[in-house]
Amino acid sequence: MGAETQVWAQLPPIPRERLVAVVAAYESAGLEGIWSSQTFGAPFLPLSAAAAVSETLKLGTGIALAFVRSPLETACNIMDLDRISDGRAVLGLGSSAASLTEGAFGATYGKPLTHMREVIGLVRAIVEKGHTGELGLIEGEYHTLDLRHFRTLSAPVRTAIPIFLPAVFQNACAMAGEITDGLLGHPLWNEQWIGEEALPALKRGLDKAGRPRGAVTLNLQMFVAINDDRREAIEDARANIAFYSQSPQYLRYFDAIGMGAPARALQERFAVGDVPGMTAACPDEMVESIALVGSKDEVLRRFRARTEHADAFTPVIPHYGLAQDKIDFYSAGIADLFYLGGK
Repeated sequence: MGAETQVWAQLPPIPRERLVAVVAAYESAGLEGIWSSQTFGAPFLPLSAAAAVSETLKLGTGIALAFVRSPLETACNIMDLDRISDGRAVLGLGSSAASLTEGAFGATYGKPLTHMREVIGLVRAIVEKGHTGELGLIEGEYHTLDLRHFRTLSAPVRTAIPIFLPAVFQNACAMAGEITDGLLGHPLWNEQWIGEEALPALKRGLDKAGRPRGAVTLNLQMFVAINDDRREAIEDARANIAFYSQSPQYLRYFDAIGMGAPARALQERFAVGDVPGMTAACPDEMVESIALVGSKDEVLRRFRARTEHADAFTPVIPHYGLAQDKIDFYSAGIADLFYLGGK
């Protein structure tokens, strides 16, 4: 891997002692940054804890759900993180699924790209001018914010904080190229989709806005299971791939990469609560197409092909369904190859 390629890691909420040790190890290895994602709780809290015990790591919400809180709260949270970290915050905003946003959170989903564009614009306006008292009444399609009497207690550390947009499909990639600072590629992406769909869509967005390629950082997330026993690696990654593939909204992606039939089969099993059946319906070909599995040499070869045009990458442990000893094993493999071996 090239020395110029940025390496990121994921940081889930973990107990204090482990968090301190993990963050110290990431910083010592020279990683660019860490992502913390929102499954239920917002990611700002673990990142704030990481900010207090680090000096150089960038701290990214990878991702914060964009529609489940007011854009004002999102803006204030990322400004707080930027202050605590002295200017190291990165705001990753994702739409997630309508079922989660509307069902679990009871929030409005709407048209996700239109809604996302509005949220990004509002957050940027608040970060830039929330300390000036100039914002006034802002009326959008999804949000009306009366900020005529709103003013933060002090100016932000930066009046522009980088915003990343995660994506599965082409239109989100294009939007990232048009209006954001970064594109966070979904770990379900395989080489075919990156080359034939994601990169051309990103270019369309850049061209539309008249922006150079360097205006947007492309960070590819990818599932990685390094194991000399390739069969074991496939088996250990299978449940994870099946779990991340269970959403019906991803069917057109799987159709495009030639995995539509198994995706439908595992989604049918998930819909009736048959988790073992869902996992069993995920064939070897699906696992191998999406995840980087096998020996160090094999994983490195696939990695180089996948990241040829990327600026950064985030290796992801296939943690779903794995015992802690397996999680530790695959974490060590990732650290050895990408955090230490790549330096």
